[in-house]
Amino acid sequence: MDEVTIKLDVMLAMRKMRLKKLAELTGLSEQNLSLIKTGKARGIRFSTLYLICKHLNCQPGDLLECHYDYDTDTK
Repeated sequence: MDEVTIKLDVMLAMRKMRLKKLAELTGLSEQNLSLIKTGKARGIRFSTLYLICKHLNCQPGDLLECHYDYDTDTK
């Protein structure tokens, strides 16, 4: 299945940071960050992505991962 997933939970674990702390640092709501973390958000603004990357000291590519289903692309 083609999709983009976010690895916010992985980055938080690597930085030993809780979602609540990231919410405090970014000024974003914990609820919105939770939606992003669980992949339930329908989209993410570049400004939000910037804030997350800034406070986790990472690049967007560290947070996003593309999954391709090559079998369906060739049919």
